[in-house]
Amino acid sequence: MYKVIASDLDGTLLDGDHTASAFTARTMQALQARGVPLIIATGRHYCDVRGIRAALGIRAHLITSNGARVHDPDDRQMYAKNIAPAIVREMMQPEFSDGATVNLYLDEEWLIGAPCEWLKDMHKDSGFTYRIDDLPKHSGEGVAKVLYIAEPEHLAKIEAKLYARFGHGLYITYSLPDCLEIMAPTVSKGHALQVVLDSLQLQMANCVAFGDGLNDLEMLGTAGHPFMMGNANPKLVALLPDVPQIGRNTDAAVALKLRELFKLEQ
Repeated sequence: MYKVIASDLDGTLLDGDHTASAFTARTMQALQARGVPLIIATGRHYCDVRGIRAALGIRAHLITSNGARVHDPDDRQMYAKNIAPAIVREMMQPEFSDGATVNLYLDEEWLIGAPCEWLKDMHKDSGFTYRIDDLPKHSGEGVAKVLYIAEPEHLAKIEAKLYARFGHGLYITYSLPDCLEIMAPTVSKGHALQVVLDSLQLQMANCVAFGDGLNDLEMLGTAGHPFMMGNANPKLVALLPDVPQIGRNTDAAVALKLRELFKLEQ
């Protein structure tokens, strides 16, 4: 019945300081030892998540940049989709970016328009960090994700401008209320999850999935056994009212639920 596991990271698998607890790591290692395929599905950069996977001590497929990149456990790239360069260049201009901290995710680099110290705290497990760049002059080539960070009210204005200018030519979502994320229109965690499951010859009906943010909507909406965190975004709860909620990420709720489902010792 349960044959594969997919989990978001921040607000889900990771604890309150954005690191993996020893209990969670032991749980994932025990499941891997049973032969259960593991998938990490996150908005984070691939290079960052590669380090988190190492900290967990597991082999796992990586869905990163909300599905714009997919890698297998040996770090072979299975799928990649970029935003059209002309659109990226336009999004980097003050009309859209003014007042927000702007980030670009490329294959091996994370670029940012201005320093943001608290972001570094979220990457303690991996050690991956950004490089400051003049983003309005960037070519727009090779960009998996654009990330705007600002107060939710300001991001709502940027989001409205993006929809007005590009319609549904982009996939626009939120990982956190203060993190607006933009990818190519065909990108989502749900689509990327299907790519991985097809490669494993497994069915979505047998997939257990965990998430807490709006960027988890497509993954939780298509997995056969979805679970939502007790700390989930209220908008996600409203969109998926039938998805059961478990405990909070700060209480290792994913690890506890997996031990229950797979009958591991608590």
